[in-house]
Amino acid sequence: MDGTAPTDASGTADGPQARGERIDLLVGRHAALLSAQLQEHRARLFPPTARKTLRKFTSGEVADLLGVKDAYLRKLHLDGRGPDPEVRSGGRRYYSAEEIRELREMLEDGAKAPGTYLPGRRAGDHCQVICVINFKGGSAKTTTAAHLAQKMALDGYRVLAIDLDPQASLSTLHGYQPELDLMDGGTLYDAIRYDDPVPLSAVIRPTYFSGLDIVPGNLDLMDFEHDTPRMLMSQEGEPFFTRIGAALAQVEGDYDAVIIDCPPQLGFISMAALSAATAVLVTIHPQMLDVMSMCQFLRMTSDLLGIVAEAGGNMTYDWMRYLVTRYEPGDGPQNQMVGFMRSMFGDHVLNNTVLKSTAVSDAGITKQTLYEVERTQFTRSTYERARESLDAVNSEIEGLVQAAWGR
Repeated sequence: MDGTAPTDASGTADGPQARGERIDLLVGRHAALLSAQLQEHRARLFPPTARKTLRKFTSGEVADLLGVKDAYLRKLHLDGRGPDPEVRSGGRRYYSAEEIRELREMLEDGAKAPGTYLPGRRAGDHCQVICVINFKGGSAKTTTAAHLAQKMALDGYRVLAIDLDPQASLSTLHGYQPELDLMDGGTLYDAIRYDDPVPLSAVIRPTYFSGLDIVPGNLDLMDFEHDTPRMLMSQEGEPFFTRIGAALAQVEGDYDAVIIDCPPQLGFISMAALSAATAVLVTIHPQMLDVMSMCQFLRMTSDLLGIVAEAGGNMTYDWMRYLVTRYEPGDGPQNQMVGFMRSMFGDHVLNNTVLKSTAVSDAGITKQTLYEVERTQFTRSTYERARESLDAVNSEIEGLVQAAWGR
C-alpha cells in the first residue's frame, strides 16, 4: 500500500515459492500478509477508530441535491429554520448527510406536491429490489451498485445495500473488511441458511451515509452454494429461490429500495436474488469479448430462471435494463458495440452511460466513491465529467423506480 514489500512472520520480504511448498500454505500466508497490510492501510486512512466517516457537503451541492437555490438555503439559515450548518472561512456553509435529510423532511412538510423532497414509497408502493448483475468481472458492477445506493440515499430514499459477492468489494467500500469485521458471520447467509436462520435485521449494519444501511458479505456466502444441493436432494423445507425474498419481507417496510450486488456467477444465491428482485440492471463493458460473455450469461440465465419459474418462482419484473459502463466515447470500436446493442435491445439499454474515468479509479484507491471524495482532489473537468455521467445514470434509474410506482 505504501510501496514497501509485505513481510512474513520472520520479518523478511516474502520471496519466491520454495520448491515443493504446498500451495495451500503459500496462499494462506499471502492472504495473512495482505490482510495485515489492508488493516494497516485502513487504520492509516481512517484513524483512530478505523471507521469511515462521510465528508460534509457545500451549500451549493446541497442546493443541487434538493433542487432549490443556494440563496434559499442561506435564507433558511438566517431565519433559523432547519439545521445549523457548519460555517467555514468566507462564510461557506457545509451540511452533513444527516442535516441534508433533516432539510428534506422540513421542506417536505411544506411542499405542494407530495414526494418533492422525500421521493420514496407511499401507501401501496412496493419496495424496489434491484439486482445489479453480470457474469463477467470487470464490468463495474460493484462500482455501479455503490454509486446507485449512495445517490439514492442522498436523494432522500431509504436504501438497503446487500453484498452477495463473496469478494465483498461493496462491503469494503463502506468500511467493512470481511476478515476483520465479520469474524463471527454477519452476512446474508446467516438469514437465509437452512439451519437456524437469524432475522435479517440481525445482520443489517448502518453506514456513514444517512439513509443507507448494508448487509455486508464475505466467503460465508459460498456455503449457500454448498448447502442447497443437499436440500434439493432431500426435498425438505421451502425452495431455495424463495429464501432471499422471505428474508427481505421481514424488513421491506423500513426501506424504499434494496440494491443487491450479485456475484459474477450464476449460482443458487444469484438465482434466489433474481427471484426476489423487482428489477434487474445488467452492467456491460462495450468490448467484443465482454458482449460475447454476456451472450452466454443471458442464455444460461434464461434456462435456469425458466426452471425456477416452472417451479413456482416469480419471474416478473418492473424493468430490466442494460447499463454501458467504462465507456470511452472517443473509442470507435466501443461506439460500434454500443450502437450494436442499442439496435438489438432498443429501450432496454439505458440512454446514459458510465464513462471510464480516472476520478472513479483514483477515489477507489482510498476506498471511496465519487460521492464521498472532495472535488478539489481532482482536476475540475475530470471530476465534473465523471460526476455528471454517474448522476445522469442514477437519475434515469430513479426515474424507472418512480415509474414502477405509477408516478
